[in-house]
Amino acid sequence: MKRSISKSDRIIDAAVKVIAEHGYHGARVTAIAKEAGVADGTIYLYFKNKEHLLISLFEAKMGSFIEYSEAQIAKEEKATSQLEALIESHLEQLSADYDLAVVTQIELRQSNQEMRLKIAGVLKPYLRLIDRVILHGMKAGEFAQDLDHRLARQMVFGTIDEVVTSWMASGFKYDLMDTKAGIHRMLVKGLS
Repeated sequence: MKRSISKSDRIIDAAVKVIAEHGYHGARVTAIAKEAGVADGTIYLYFKNKEHLLISLFEAKMGSFIEYSEAQIAKEEKATSQLEALIESHLEQLSADYDLAVVTQIELRQSNQEMRLKIAGVLKPYLRLIDRVILHGMKAGEFAQDLDHRLARQMVFGTIDEVVTSWMASGFKYDLMDTKAGIHRMLVKGLS
């Protein structure tokens, strides 16, 4: 039996598609409602306004993103293998959903200061996941003992994030997954 998708999930999925196509500021609630197959007013039953919808979208998508990444990392014992699983899951999830990549890499970053603070709060569990991998590697002797794990986390996240942004800027002209081994090799060298 196929699980039915809730209206709020349909609205969030529609918002990803419409925002990716028209940009956050160009995305109209009417277009999101039409894409979701609901009346305009239905959106306001679930979300206070378009800003609330964007934050809710990021919370929902990031929650799934983190959950998947944690599951992949949990399969590995060595920190270097966990790092590879983290990189792979990050690239895999965004390369599988171009619209989500556009929304997370471009649209969320063009928001106002208040929204950026809310988005940063949603991102914290993912950053803590990176911290866990780094700290595990330091404790196990796979990574340098004198690392500043906060700086190392910024390096890991920033590297993966920039690779995804560059892939998008190219117009998705190459397979993002082809960058995984190079990213992993460089990050391991930087952390060792």
